[in-house]
Amino acid sequence: MRFEVTILGSSSALPTHGRFPTSQVLNVDEHLYLIDCGEGTQWRMLEYQIKKNKINEIFITHLHGDHVFGLIGLLTSLSLSGRTDPIRMFSPKGLEDIIRVHLKYSGGNLRFPMIFQELDTTKKQLIFGDNRVEVFSFPLKHRIPTCGFLFKEKPKPLNIIPSQIERYNIPVPQIKTIKQGADLELPDGTVILNEALTFPKTEERSFAFCSDTSYDESIVPTIEGVSLLYHEATFLHENADLAKETMHSTAKQAATIAKKAGAIQLVLGHYSSRYKDLQPLRDEAREIFPNTLLGKEGMTISVEQKTEKTRPATKK
Repeated sequence: MRFEVTILGSSSALPTHGRFPTSQVLNVDEHLYLIDCGEGTQWRMLEYQIKKNKINEIFITHLHGDHVFGLIGLLTSLSLSGRTDPIRMFSPKGLEDIIRVHLKYSGGNLRFPMIFQELDTTKKQLIFGDNRVEVFSFPLKHRIPTCGFLFKEKPKPLNIIPSQIERYNIPVPQIKTIKQGADLELPDGTVILNEALTFPKTEERSFAFCSDTSYDESIVPTIEGVSLLYHEATFLHENADLAKETMHSTAKQAATIAKKAGAIQLVLGHYSSRYKDLQPLRDEAREIFPNTLLGKEGMTISVEQKTEKTRPATKK
């Protein structure tokens, strides 16, 4: 099953040739979740063949223009394409006002309902769940109310090995309990452990999106052990004072957060337009956290499924 992130935009506020404002799509089993929507997002979707009509939820970290200026265009295009299914939008306070005032004065009427969920940017909270993922928002430190998002894959039910049903003559009621994790006790008292009866369990994958933020170790417990961490890296550390002033982070600081959180992989983004060559940002981060990627437009990062270690098959 897919669990992958596609980078639509990797730049910070100022336009830069070849780079676009922040936007990413998380694909979980062909269900698409849009995270931030900078200017030109729908053009990147066309270029990378991402079906915008498959998006039902949009997550906005904060209301700076380089994270939302593409949203009204995307919503209008969806309406013009005949969409009637609702779209849910999660964001700090103010997004609904921005969208509705634009529609009011442009004379636009969307064919589909918009459902706005205002987020509390002062605490971690569960904001959304479906049969694939749970999504949490958590506070980030920026110049206006801002939150990050943590997407956690839901546990999948165990699948029993068909040959084991016949081997141990397992009755139907017990098949259900085994799928829920139970062991099997035979008439002679031998216990067949669940791992010998079911296919290997896969570990749940996760993705944390930390957009514009100053260095903040308080987020570490929330994103601990995350499979893939996106963390902004607007500056090199030689500009740490400027990062602090503008409430952004350096590549070194992003890597430090990844290391402290025990993340598996780090992807950088939100680069300042001053950097034409991005390799120094990657190199700086890799000195602290070797498994670091430079997020670039069109890049898709897949998080592979891993199976948990098994226990012995039987016990007395």
